[in-house]
Amino acid sequence: MEFFRFDTEASKEITQFNSHNASISPILRNTAATIGCIHLKENSVLGRHPATCPQLFLIVDGEGWVKAAGGEQVAVVKGTAVYWTEGEEHESGSYLGMTAIVIEGSDLDPHAYLKPLE
Repeated sequence: MEFFRFDTEASKEITQFNSHNASISPILRNTAATIGCIHLKENSVLGRHPATCPQLFLIVDGEGWVKAAGGEQVAVVKGTAVYWTEGEEHESGSYLGMTAIVIEGSDLDPHAYLKPLE
């Protein structure tokens, strides 16, 4: 058995897209999918950028917001999954802190497994 870290202290800072107080712990990168753990600290922003492929943002702790290009901030909490299609511009952030698993891949289809938010 081996143990590994993916907490904030083991993450890499994200500075692209005018982001601040945001970091990522990469988990998997290959030709089929990319998976990472995003750490958004207090008063953080992961700046607006296009999804390079279908992307699923799974909030696993805390609370924050997401925003589509030209749209309003939408509150998200633990247990919420947000899906962006390829090319869709978006940003996210948190006033209090939030952790999310991000999964990116061309075959990603949350409709096949996840229950839509009502």
